[in-house]
Amino acid sequence: MGHLGQYADQAHGYFTFPKLEGEIGTRMKFNGKERLIWSLNDYLGLANHPEVRKADAEAASRYGFGHPMGSRMLTGNSDYHEQLEKMYAEYAQKEDAILVNFGYQGNISLIQAILDRRDVVIYDSLSHACIIDGVVGTLAKRFIFEHNNMEQLEKRLQTALKIVEKTGGGILVITEGVFGMKGDLGYLPGIVELKKKYPFRILIDDAHGFGVMGATGMGTAEHYGVQQEIDIIFNTFAKSMAMIGGFIAGDKKVMRYLRYNMRSQIYAKTMPTALVLGAIKRLEILRNDHTRREHLWKIVKALQEGFKARGFDIGPTQSPVTPVYMKGSIWECRNLSLDLRENYNIFMSVVTYPVIEKGSIILRVIPTANHTLDDVEYTLNAFAEIREKLDAGAYADDKLVTPFMPKIVF
Repeated sequence: MGHLGQYADQAHGYFTFPKLEGEIGTRMKFNGKERLIWSLNDYLGLANHPEVRKADAEAASRYGFGHPMGSRMLTGNSDYHEQLEKMYAEYAQKEDAILVNFGYQGNISLIQAILDRRDVVIYDSLSHACIIDGVVGTLAKRFIFEHNNMEQLEKRLQTALKIVEKTGGGILVITEGVFGMKGDLGYLPGIVELKKKYPFRILIDDAHGFGVMGATGMGTAEHYGVQQEIDIIFNTFAKSMAMIGGFIAGDKKVMRYLRYNMRSQIYAKTMPTALVLGAIKRLEILRNDHTRREHLWKIVKALQEGFKARGFDIGPTQSPVTPVYMKGSIWECRNLSLDLRENYNIFMSVVTYPVIEKGSIILRVIPTANHTLDDVEYTLNAFAEIREKLDAGAYADDKLVTPFMPKIVF
């Protein structure tokens, strides 16, 4: 069953596989009651934007979800698919872009297509599971460097250079723009600086940075001013664009190679036209309406400064991702989460062992453009109260209590 699986009887439907009901937003129903939601990566609040909902509905009515049939390479291409790729390539300031059906699957397929047994891949130790799964599935020689440790990355590059001098392969360095658990940024300027000394390509997964970071929302590379120096950018629709799918952008020659070698795109049905048209509308809003991103950062600033002012540890986050670090057992984590949801009507993701080390708790707060300053203030006050309870041992009971009781009182 695995470590988490042994708690399935108590956790399923509540802590794992919960059901949030109603329109996507800052208020949704969970377990029969309305909650304040801080767990959805709908950063710009586009999931229920009226123009987006209208475009989605019209596209679905016109095309359904079966059109076009077949894989993109054979019978699943359209002018709309190519229009969306062109729009994104222009936005990302790259020569070309490829539309992929899913973020996780797309990143795996990208990595496995671009690497072979002659190559070396070096990736950040905190890389997302899709990067790890992609790397492990290749025949390339692989190395890990400690999170954002440029000195260790350089040592790995020196070793990699000796290998490819013999094999005739290339070197790929992979990192993330925004690390989704800690909220800190991949140190892109340091990696770019190393390109002056070593021949390698950079791939960044900017799932949490796209639409959020940078002056125009282009992403973390724009934030650092190194957009042109990044060879391949991977972005998912699942965060700021609030839908399924993703993009790869880079040089035309590399994109052409990927189009004809990415197995997940060659052997899978193309993205439905209705979704493509919905993505076009989302990208238009993302590019042209900066007020949503500006409000998001207003909420982020109030939330993060509020936590710090109250003495909470939120780590080195530089993005909207706001992890609040506490100490406690898995039972305390469970009971604390129950209290938040049932007594304070606040729903957010809670992380404990084995995802992180034993004795630690992370409350992962995700602000969006639809949250208000009142939401922030209420949440900060609730956190102050639950910390007092945690410190006083109110959550220490290790007896298994059904999570579906109507009200938990501590």
